[in-house]
Amino acid sequence: VQLVESGGGLVHPGGSLKLSCAASGSLSEITTMVWYHQCPGRPRDLLTYITGGGRTHYDDSVRGKYTISRDNDKTSLWLQMDTLKSEDTGVYYCAATTEPQTYFGRGTQVTVSS
Repeated sequence: VQLVESGGGLVHPGGSLKLSCAASGSLSEITTMVWYHQCPGRPRDLLTYITGGGRTHYDDSVRGKYTISRDNDKTSLWLQMDTLKSEDTGVYYCAATTEPQTYFGRGTQVTVSS
């Protein structure tokens, strides 16, 4: 499975951004698709995921602020981010879980700054 994130950039505090993740390869093996966030010097944090059945989960830090979505054939994953703050700055990674491993993209940088 190959994953390529896009849509990052510079945004002002309070603004919105929509990230995309293009997936290719053995898509039928994917069970869950995930978005992670990583700040410099910190571990990668799970933000939200969507299961094969479409069930979503959000970390408390982003519930109501971020929205995950996916197309039915799993070729695209999106993350709508609203009401962005400076602490949302970092690299955002999408991931796809199969058995037995999880694949990650290279990430896309989001900078929230005035």
